[in-house]
Amino acid sequence: ERCASKVIEKDLEQWFFKITDYAQRLLDDIATLDRWPERVKTMQANWIGRSTGENIDFAVADTDRVLTCFTTRVDTIFGATYMVLAPEHPAIEEIIKDSPDKDAILKFVQKVRVQNKAERAAVEVEKEGIFTGRYVINPVNNRRIPLWIANYVLMDYGTGAVMAVPAHDQRDFEFAKKYKLDIIVVIDRPDEPLDASGMSSAYVDNGTMVNSEQFDGIENTPAMDKIADWMEAKSIGRRSVHYRLRDWLISRQRYWGAPIPVIYCDRCGIVAVPEKDLPVLLPEDVRFSSSGKSPLADSKDFIDTSCPRCKSPARREIDTMDTFVDSSWYYLRYLSPKDDRRAFDADLVNRWLPVDQYIGGVEHAILHLLYSRFITKVLYDLKYIGFQEPFNALFTQGMIVKNGAKMSKSKGNVVSPDRLIEEYGTDTVRLYTLFIGPPEKDAEWNDRGVEGAYRFLARLWRLADRAKDHKGKKGGIEDRALEVKLHQTIRKVTKDIEGDFKFNTAISSVMELINATYEVADRGDLASAYESVRITTLLLAPFVPHICEELWQILGNERSIFYQSWPEYDEAKAREDMLVLPIQVNARLRSKIEVDADISEDDLREKVLSDAKIGVWIKDKKIKKFIIVPKKLVNIIIGE
Repeated sequence: ERCASKVIEKDLEQWFFKITDYAQRLLDDIATLDRWPERVKTMQANWIGRSTGENIDFAVADTDRVLTCFTTRVDTIFGATYMVLAPEHPAIEEIIKDSPDKDAILKFVQKVRVQNKAERAAVEVEKEGIFTGRYVINPVNNRRIPLWIANYVLMDYGTGAVMAVPAHDQRDFEFAKKYKLDIIVVIDRPDEPLDASGMSSAYVDNGTMVNSEQFDGIENTPAMDKIADWMEAKSIGRRSVHYRLRDWLISRQRYWGAPIPVIYCDRCGIVAVPEKDLPVLLPEDVRFSSSGKSPLADSKDFIDTSCPRCKSPARREIDTMDTFVDSSWYYLRYLSPKDDRRAFDADLVNRWLPVDQYIGGVEHAILHLLYSRFITKVLYDLKYIGFQEPFNALFTQGMIVKNGAKMSKSKGNVVSPDRLIEEYGTDTVRLYTLFIGPPEKDAEWNDRGVEGAYRFLARLWRLADRAKDHKGKKGGIEDRALEVKLHQTIRKVTKDIEGDFKFNTAISSVMELINATYEVADRGDLASAYESVRITTLLLAPFVPHICEELWQILGNERSIFYQSWPEYDEAKAREDMLVLPIQVNARLRSKIEVDADISEDDLREKVLSDAKIGVWIKDKKIKKFIIVPKKLVNIIIGE
C-alpha cells in the first residue's frame, strides 16, 4: 500500500488462537446483538461462513494419498469430471514430485500465489490452470478424473480441493470449456432436456437427476439426503459443517507488539514463560533495518535465556503478537489501568461492563469486533468475567472523504485542523464536522462548508447581541408560532442526540429555529427572541461549547452553561395550530394554503379545490387522484 513492494507468500511456523472452536457460538450469538447495525451482523455471519455439506474422499490413483473435498452440492457428485486444487494446497509438492513437468507446475503455482485473492475469487476472472499429471478416483462410480491446479480455487473455502462439476457450476464450466474437459449433465431441466455439447453456460437451477445411476429420476433437492445417506453407508462420504473462518494468526515478524511468551528448549521443547516472569518486555537496544526480518532476531540479550524447566540454555520466541490482540480486551483494562498484579479487576469489570455503547468504524466489523467477541467468550469460559458479549450497542461512523479518497495520512489528503482552527475557531470546525452528513455514512469534505458553519455562528452571535437586554418579565415566548417551533426543536435535538446520533439533523433543526427567531426579532418581539436564543444556546452547547459558554454570559447568566439542566419540551406546546401546506398539480407546486393542523381530509379536499390558484390548473380537467400526505402536502393528479 505504501511502497508498492511485490508481495511474496512464504510458509512459516507461526502461532494461532483457535478461534474456530468458537465459530458456531460466535455465529449463534449474533442473534443477541439486537442493538448492532444489521450490516455489521451480516458481515460477521458471512465472515464466519457456515456451510453444511459432505466431505468426500478421492483417492489419488496409483498412490496411497487421499484428497478430501467439501461440497454443498452432493447431488452433482456423479457429474464430477475433474478435481482442482488451490495453488496453496499443501499436498501439491508431494503429488508432483515425480512429474516430468514439475518445474512448469511450480512456476504456475508461484505465479498464481502472488495474485490478489479477491480478484482470483471474482466470478469474471479468467480461469487458468495446469494439469498435475495425476488422476483421482470418483468414489461413487470409480471413474478416473484428472487432477488440476487452478487460480479460481482458494484454500479459504472448504479443504482447498474442489470436485469440479462443469455442467452445473459456471466457473467449472468456463474452465472445462477452455481446457476441453468432459461435461456431464446430472441435473436435467424439467421442460427441455440439456445437451452437454450445446450448452453455453452451466445449469444451476433445480431439476431431475440423470446419469446418476440409482438416483435417476429423483428431484435433485430431496436426492441430496438420499445420496448423503448412501455415501455414509458405504463409508465414502460423511456429512460435515465447514466454516469460512480460519484460526487467528497472531504471529508478526516485527518489533511493535507484545512478545509471545514462549521459550524453545532443545531438551524440553516448547515451554510457556511462567506466570511469575510475565510480562515479557521488549528490549530497547534493537536495530531497525530493511532486511525483512524481525528486529528482535538481532537482539542477543532478548533471545538468549534459560529453560524454566531444566535451566538449560534456551531461546525466546522472536515473533510478536498481532496488535489486534491488545485492542480485543482494552475495554477491560480501562477500569484498572494501574493494576500491576493482574490484567483487570474482575469485580470492577463485572460491575461496569459490558460496554453500553460502542462507537467505531465499520472497517473493524470483521476483525477487531469479532476478535473482541471471541476474547470475551474465552474469558467467560475461564470464569474471569460474567458476560459473553463485550458491547451491548454498536454505532459505526463513516469516514471523511476528500477528492474521492478517504482522508488519511498515508494518502496525503489530510486537512489540518490547526489551520482551520486558527482561521475559524475550534467550534466552527466541530460544527461543520458534525453537520457534514449522517454520521454512519462517508462524507465528502468541502472547505466552503466550513465557511458556512462560521457564518451561522456569527449570525447566532449577532442575534444574541440584539436580544441580550430584552429578557421578558414572564421568561417565556409571546409568539405562538415561535413557541411551537422552539418545543419542536427541543424534541428533535433531544431525540437525535440521545437515540439516533443524528447530529447533522439536530444542528439543521437549530438552524431553522434561528431563522424563525430572526423573523420574530425583526418584528420587534425581542423578549421572545431572547428566550429562543437562551434555549438555542443550551441545545448547541454539546456541539459548540466555547461560543455557547460566551453567549450564556452575554445573555446575563453568571454560572457556567454546563451546570444547567437540559431543556425540556412540552408536547402540547409543540403541537401546531395552523399549517402551511404546499399544493401540487401533477407533482408541480401550484399554490400554498394555511389550514388547521387537525383538519379532516374531507375539509382539506374542499379547501384545496376552492383555492383560486388551483382552480386555474384543474379547470375542465379530470381528477384521477387526490393524494394527501398528512401535514406535509397535497398532490392532485389530473388528466384530459
